Amino acid sequence: AHLDVIVDGHPVSVPANIGIDRTRRLISPLHTHDATGVMHIESPVKRQFSVGEFFSEWQVSLSADNIGALRAADGKSLRVFVNGRPQAGNPAAIAIAAHDEIVAAYGAAQPGENIPATYAFPADE
Repeated sequence: AHLDVIVDGHPVSVPANIGIDRTRRLISPLHTHDATGVMHIESPVKRQFSVGEFFSEWQVSLSADNIGALRAADGKSLRVFVNGRPQAGNPAAIAIAAHDEIVAAYGAAQPGENIPATYAFPADE
């Protein structure tokens, strides 16, 4: 899946190596290899993973009214989209599916804003 984070209309990079501990040679089932926003799921156990689990690996809190230290207030909100469709409820509970385009947008909604609905995954992803 791919994650875009947008704060006040500006993209925020999803860091490389989320869920990867090179020193201890450990890798979480949910992780990133680079800063493209592509989230990898590589698990010995077949189960559903959630957006909240990925944010936990990133060590960034996520709920219906916050992303990290950014709280919904004063006309700003957290809106989450999957494949261009707005999602209601707690974004941490959203299940991640292969090749989903997930967008977490914080701030006031703007007329004509561009919410990505797809991501051009490399052929080997």
